[in-house]
Amino acid sequence: MLMDDKRLFIDFGSTFTKVVYVDLYQNEIIAQAQHLSTVDSNITEGLKECFKKISEVSGIDDLVSSEALACSSAAGGLRIACIGFVPDYSSEAANLAALGAGARVIGCYSYEITQKEIEEIKNLRPDIILLTGGTDGGDKKVIIHNAKMLTGREWPETNIIVAGNKAAYDEINVIFKEHRHNALFTKNVMPEIGRLEVDSCNKKIREIFINNIVEAKGIGKAKALIKSVLMPTPSAVLEAARLLAEGSGEVDGLGELLIIDVGGATTDVHSIAKGKPSRGAVIRGGLPEPYVKRTVEGDLGLKFNIDKLIELIKERGYPSNIERIAQRFCNQGYIPREREEIDCHTVLSRLAVEVSINRHVGRIEVKYGPTGELLVQYGKDFTQVGCVIGTGGPIVFSRNPREILLGALFQEDTPQILKPKDPKLYVDGDYILYAGGLLSQIEPEKALRFMLKHLKELS
Repeated sequence: MLMDDKRLFIDFGSTFTKVVYVDLYQNEIIAQAQHLSTVDSNITEGLKECFKKISEVSGIDDLVSSEALACSSAAGGLRIACIGFVPDYSSEAANLAALGAGARVIGCYSYEITQKEIEEIKNLRPDIILLTGGTDGGDKKVIIHNAKMLTGREWPETNIIVAGNKAAYDEINVIFKEHRHNALFTKNVMPEIGRLEVDSCNKKIREIFINNIVEAKGIGKAKALIKSVLMPTPSAVLEAARLLAEGSGEVDGLGELLIIDVGGATTDVHSIAKGKPSRGAVIRGGLPEPYVKRTVEGDLGLKFNIDKLIELIKERGYPSNIERIAQRFCNQGYIPREREEIDCHTVLSRLAVEVSINRHVGRIEVKYGPTGELLVQYGKDFTQVGCVIGTGGPIVFSRNPREILLGALFQEDTPQILKPKDPKLYVDGDYILYAGGLLSQIEPEKALRFMLKHLKELS
């Protein structure tokens, strides 16, 4: 190990550009900074302001010479529209593949798409269209129809990934070549009913992000100041989750876990777990879910989607003044200061955690068949997961992050929702998970030691 091993890690966010400067030899954070992202003008402006702040704290002027790695969710992140066949199968497989690659799914379509739906997709302006449908050797008609529909419009800034029935690829390739579409082919995300294979698709999505989308969103202007943009920010956090769960080399991981990231616009959940039934007499139903899973709740945010949270709060009988309090600090965009604001913010944050985890985990449903009552598990069982990690501003800057994270735990009044029963609770208080995910791509053991030291266990 080098005696001088200092690195810069950068997250180009839609709202803030964040930078952390670390000494990996000492396993310490030297300095951190954030500045409003300047995507609309020149993204390097915000980055340079962060560098300036870090130089003032660290006393080091030539930060550019340090090894720098970056991730990005700027300019709306990586936007994907998914087109599949059956909603509960190939369309859902496409959705899982896109989310697992760190994308924001802005539209999901099934069966033979219509001209109206083509217009909708065009207006959504996706970075990538993910075209799936049919198991290998199965139905070809729908995916070929949808490929032809996509040729009716020019998609100059949109990449098309085909990840469906391989028996249709030759015909689809001819269709797209005739219309000069930028189409790439990967393995089928669902080659057989009930079997997911998303790794090939995930890899292709990330390649497009690095090679094309980074430049299109203006982030390429920062190349002179950084080594590379490796991945979308959600992918960096997902890679951090995998490393924390599994460990590396001589360093043990934490085991199966959940990471909950509450933000202003969305609440993201990342999990690493097999999710097998934890009790007997339970059978699996629905589409199997990946070991590495991510979900995004676009209606649960502590600023831009505050109305949905207020609606949920009202349903639960909270005091009527909570709407007035919440709108005050959310609309004015400041961190709650008064006691009633802090209490309100904690309630809203916990609710965002509770609802997003409820949607992420599996559940037990009672079905009736010829032999009587059956217990069917849809999704993954997280009851035995031993670790929950909170990140995102509403959790990190809360005076009571433990109270917020309690929303992620199993509730006796809803036993059918398979949430963790007795996990250890941690908070990413230094906002370093994205940095750990970036570093994991080149030096996983260093990344793991760094994250384990800086995560804070809540008692």
